[in-house]
Amino acid sequence: MTAPTLEIHLSDADLTAALRADATTGLTSTPKTLPPKWFYDARGSELFERITALPEYYPTRTERALLERVVDEIATAAEAEVLVELGAGSAAKTRLLLTAARAAGPLKTYVPQDVSAAALRESTREIAAEFPDLAVHGVVSDFTDTLHNLPGGGRRMVVFLGGTIGNLVPAERAAFLASIHDVLEPGERLLLGAGLVIDPAVLVPAYDDAAGVTAEFNRNVLHVLNTRLAADFHPEKFEHVALWDAEREWIEMRLAATEDMTVRLRELDLEVRFARGEQLRTEISAKFRLDGLRAELSAAGFDTEHTWTDPDDRFCVVLAERSSAGFAP
Repeated sequence: MTAPTLEIHLSDADLTAALRADATTGLTSTPKTLPPKWFYDARGSELFERITALPEYYPTRTERALLERVVDEIATAAEAEVLVELGAGSAAKTRLLLTAARAAGPLKTYVPQDVSAAALRESTREIAAEFPDLAVHGVVSDFTDTLHNLPGGGRRMVVFLGGTIGNLVPAERAAFLASIHDVLEPGERLLLGAGLVIDPAVLVPAYDDAAGVTAEFNRNVLHVLNTRLAADFHPEKFEHVALWDAEREWIEMRLAATEDMTVRLRELDLEVRFARGEQLRTEISAKFRLDGLRAELSAAGFDTEHTWTDPDDRFCVVLAERSSAGFAP
């Protein structure tokens, strides 16, 4: 077995600087917002793992079942020599792809990317032990602005699963997909997992479960601000809100203040006032229609090769090839 390697482009100091910037901008905006990536300290990651096992939360199990069904088709079509996974985390679903790609023949290297060095150290060791003939090269970075750090050296397939593409607003999605286009060569591929527009009666409970786990996950962003920026939020004084925006076709998660309050963030020398009922948006989760998703990929310079959906049309996995034609953003 070749020992896995880890390339670090994002330090804890970098993360703190990004959090400071996001908190300063988002908490002084109208309406107030925070990016969803700040849910994920150790506690937030554990809460999200609990969410994925809830009966209401269909996306994770639906995507996994879909991958189990079509993974051999993906491996045969992609012929990837290098599999690059953005936001790899524990790389649980990736094992399906790695197994199929190894069986198909050409796969030589796995490149997991994540913001957490600790998570990558653990997952790269596990993957290297499980696939001893595979070179494993972890990259600690933020996928939204450091894609240029991803290694080449073989026909690549970039994998972005979990419906995380939906956390980006349309302009951010366009920029992100264009940035993937820019780092790939013609003929290299993107494998994208995305949630589809479905009945809100099924969709909304996935983000507002009866057990209240998602509510705790949502409030965890306030714990993160308290810990990292010496804030004095009282998370229990914020209610979890999940709403379906039918016009934009996305779920919004928000935190609503239950009383008038002033919050201090000592590390930022910032005071933030909340009126009773005022809401802080913590996440969007856009859902897609297949034609619209293909159009977004095409606008970014990708040709959609294959689209797979689950039997209930709740989730899709799309394999797209970086076009050989020129692309002007």
